[in-house]
Amino acid sequence: MAGEELLITQSAVSHHIKQLESALGTPLFRRKSKSIELTEAGTMFLATVDEAFTVLSEGTARVRSRSGQTSLRVSLLPSFAANWLVNRLGSFLKSYPAIELELDPTLRIVDVGRGEADIAIRFGDFGGSKQSCVHLANEDLSPVLSPALYGDGSQFQSALDLLNQEILQAKSGLEWQLWSEAAGFPLERAKQTRLTDYNIVLQAALDGQGVAMGRGLLVREHIRAGRLVRPLSASLSSQKAAYWAAFDPLSKKLEAIEAFVAWLKNEMTLSAQRTSGPIF
Repeated sequence: MAGEELLITQSAVSHHIKQLESALGTPLFRRKSKSIELTEAGTMFLATVDEAFTVLSEGTARVRSRSGQTSLRVSLLPSFAANWLVNRLGSFLKSYPAIELELDPTLRIVDVGRGEADIAIRFGDFGGSKQSCVHLANEDLSPVLSPALYGDGSQFQSALDLLNQEILQAKSGLEWQLWSEAAGFPLERAKQTRLTDYNIVLQAALDGQGVAMGRGLLVREHIRAGRLVRPLSASLSSQKAAYWAAFDPLSKKLEAIEAFVAWLKNEMTLSAQRTSGPIF
């Protein structure tokens, strides 16, 4: 709504429109019982206003560029933001003080081509996407559970022993599906709980509610701190469970976008090297 966009009430918008129509000496809108449409004069005036706002927008961008600041809106999964990116942001901002980041944690897949974000960090198999996608890193998948549930570990001799546990899955089920195929684990026979967000899956595992499929980059600190345990040694690295950065190659912010993506790729490569285990 116009009021929300301008940060004023809808009644204030209506008042300003009436003042404008009075100043122009002609109505800009044709009001009906359940709708409103532009008059011929309104259509003509809209083109002028649109052009004026475009000039203002371009002028604002030029002033910002002269000040050396570029703002990037980054769409990303809440789990990736909370468990990996946030505690590394200081390093990026110190290296690139002229780039401001606006993080938008969301499960929704945004369209960078339509300007919904400057960069979208995604998880899964996006290599065939029509948008420009840069591969950042493959995840290192391995089951994880709480120390209390693990006990002395004697009950976890093979993947089949996981059938005795509650399997905690994110909504897509991608990680367990890929790992089960590689490990020969009959996932369809296991008791499963599906949760909307991977953050909730992790919390359930931390609380001893079952076994989650750990994404190495996101569970590394939990494992190192002893909050989670890997009951089995083998893990799976697959491009089908990878992180990608999608962006518009024609963006006016391309230089800043490429700098952030390159930094991400380097940091994630280093992290992946520290988290990987034996591969199937």
